[in-house]
Amino acid sequence: MPERNIEFGKFGARGVRGSELVARRLDELAGGIVTPVTVRRGLLARLHYLTRTKHARAAAREAGLSVTGRTLKAWLEGGRKPSKANLERIDAAYRVVRRQNVARHLLARLDRQGRGTRVEFHPLNQSQVARPHQRVIEYRSMNVRRWERIVAAWAAGDEQGLDDAWTADVLPDLGSQWGQYEFCTSVGFAA
Repeated sequence: MPERNIEFGKFGARGVRGSELVARRLDELAGGIVTPVTVRRGLLARLHYLTRTKHARAAAREAGLSVTGRTLKAWLEGGRKPSKANLERIDAAYRVVRRQNVARHLLARLDRQGRGTRVEFHPLNQSQVARPHQRVIEYRSMNVRRWERIVAAWAAGDEQGLDDAWTADVLPDLGSQWGQYEFCTSVGFAA
């Protein structure tokens, strides 16, 4: 694709891939348990979320949480504490299952029956770039109507697929200089 950044940051520009910022924002919109998994309350909330239905238990196993029923019961009753590695697996499995559960609802909110959602692009930070190498990049906003591939890649945890969908489906609608918005300081939208 034309305008893709090959050596981003070579002259000191700072920013984050737009697709990564979109994933962060979708995680915020998905909500969920705020208490850290290292606190007993957060651990119990995640374990209950991951074990309350057959579907949730199957999704947790697919996400990498494979412990015996006896171990799970001991964790829930407080007889044993999970190791640090298991805490990370529990948290990762929770995020995966949560994404799968809210993806359809989130897609409907973003699509708004074909009307789409207004997205704001805040350009990259050029404060460390020498004056001759700075570009004129302005704040932009536009209405995004194609969210299917973006939300599907996010729900699957496919970072490359999300980047491809964001770059192919959204950025070209910004016009001939869409490559300037591949990296941003912020991408904002609400649903």
